[in-house]
Amino acid sequence: MNAVIAAVGIMLILSLSRVHVVIALIVGALVGGLTGGLGIDATLKAFNNGLGGGATVALSYALLGAFAVAIAKSGLAHALADRALAMVDRQHANGGGNVKWLLIGLLWVVAIASQNILPIHIAFIPLLVPPLLYVLTKLQLDRRLIACVITFGLITPYMFLPVGFGNIFLNEILLANVARSGVDISGINVTHAMGIPALGMVFGLAAAFISYRKKRVYDLEKIEKVEQVAVQYNPMSLMIAGLAIAAAFIVQLLLDSMIIGALVGFLIFSVSGIVKWRDTDDLFTEGMKMMAMIGFIMIAASGFAEVMKATGHVQTLVESSASWINHSKGIGALLMLLVGLLVTMGIGSSFSTVPILAAIFVPLCVQLGFSPIAIVCIVGTAGALGDAGSPASDSTLGPTSGLNIDGQHHHIWDTVVPTFLHYNLPLLAFGWVAAMVL
Repeated sequence: MNAVIAAVGIMLILSLSRVHVVIALIVGALVGGLTGGLGIDATLKAFNNGLGGGATVALSYALLGAFAVAIAKSGLAHALADRALAMVDRQHANGGGNVKWLLIGLLWVVAIASQNILPIHIAFIPLLVPPLLYVLTKLQLDRRLIACVITFGLITPYMFLPVGFGNIFLNEILLANVARSGVDISGINVTHAMGIPALGMVFGLAAAFISYRKKRVYDLEKIEKVEQVAVQYNPMSLMIAGLAIAAAFIVQLLLDSMIIGALVGFLIFSVSGIVKWRDTDDLFTEGMKMMAMIGFIMIAASGFAEVMKATGHVQTLVESSASWINHSKGIGALLMLLVGLLVTMGIGSSFSTVPILAAIFVPLCVQLGFSPIAIVCIVGTAGALGDAGSPASDSTLGPTSGLNIDGQHHHIWDTVVPTFLHYNLPLLAFGWVAAMVL
């Protein structure tokens, strides 16, 4: 049996059975390594070698957690939440419908902007979502819808717009790897190539609004225990908080380091006195605890991905799929997209998947007679497939980190499964159509 299928299959089954994702990733990696013939020692060595790849991201999220707690201490995000709550109370007669759409639109716009205008990726989630959670709960908004809205904003811009993270994914990774594999990409408009798959994401978002249109009741008392709903703040604390956030973002953009950016922001809070020196240690620890789960999952996911690469079964999986194609472009496109879905769900990163897939898919696409723009579309869509719906992807871990601070939002059933159904399935269908018509 193919090691990739075995590993990803075991990982998904355990995750859906409510086994913690970290355990599921470790067990899946062991099964994949043994199935791939690595043996227990080589499997553990590959897994351990891969752990360091997730350490930087884990530390970044831990520091962001501390920064988020400091922002909560200043009252900035809660000032926004209080304003929204007041609007809800004024519109109590009509259920606060206008406020609901305002908040959904705010999260949607910020998520999109985090990929290009202000490329901070998921850094905004622990800063913005927890303080708004009380208001969202008062409105009885289904958090699965919010997860789908945020995930849409985290994925669609980078796979369609060549700006910010999109420039890295589309130009520096996708086009570069397709060209490296022998295809002439001169004159190819990458936005045109990925336009139809991006429409699949739009279709999925629209479907999510239908699926999760009903109200869902959450326990307000649980939120009050973990998220202060009555924070004292004044104009000076709000100004310092704004300065800290601006400084953190500027430093991150200049140095390309989320770690240093969050650290600078936290230090501004400490020096200003909003966070007292004697409370710094406890507050820092509290913030790191808040983001501990996502950090450990990212570390385990890096080890899992390294084992998958060490087995060499990604290429074997593609070669096995090629034997089913029988020179059919339709079957070939479908199988390549399915393989991309499987690989990305296991690795958890579209950016890491494309270089692996391009080296194998591009020659196969050329042999089947696909046009250069269709080849770009197939490889790009195959890489993006699985980013939503992967237990180890930061596009799902990010929304969960903000929505589950009170323990009422399950990572697998409330983020992973909804985003898988609403994005991967439409993306698979629209990607296949695009491969056939381009």
